[in-house]
Amino acid sequence: MLKLIPPHGEQKVLLHSCCAPCSSAIIECLLANEIRPTIYFFNPNIFPREEYEHRKTEAVRYVEALGLEFVDADYDHEQWLCQMKGLENEPERGRRCLQCFTSRLSETARYASLHGFSLFTTTLASSRWKSLDQINAAGRLAASHYPGVTFWEQNWRKGGLQERRNELLRTYDFYNQQYCGCEFSIRKE
Repeated sequence: MLKLIPPHGEQKVLLHSCCAPCSSAIIECLLANEIRPTIYFFNPNIFPREEYEHRKTEAVRYVEALGLEFVDADYDHEQWLCQMKGLENEPERGRRCLQCFTSRLSETARYASLHGFSLFTTTLASSRWKSLDQINAAGRLAASHYPGVTFWEQNWRKGGLQERRNELLRTYDFYNQQYCGCEFSIRKE
């Protein structure tokens, strides 16, 4: 298991979660390192609403099985679409993705600040399909607006976590989506 050294030696973290498959091995790793995560589910990018509900249900199922706290943030897809206006045709890993990450992580940082968390991170950094540089830039920017809140730049793709994610996916029979959730990223067959 990956040995973690969180910033400032924190033992609790607000974990922005995109879905159960991406969260599972990260949560397991945090717990193995005696770091207690609170799971923050804020994903207004997911479309359609049924897809959002399906992913949220799977995340809740896993988090509750571990006895952890799950924070269900509001789903406001229309507001998210307004934030993406003009970026609809951007390619994956383009400006739309950076804007989406910034939007979601800014809300996570705000929640962290309001609820006594000095540290937050995201499961977005586990996806090989997403730019780690964009995710980290978005997290740093989000944290910069909230004194006392730090974004933990952790590459959640390393240390066997990808392999463990795949094992947990099978063990828990998680629903495993084939796109990030954004209607602009759905792969055209």
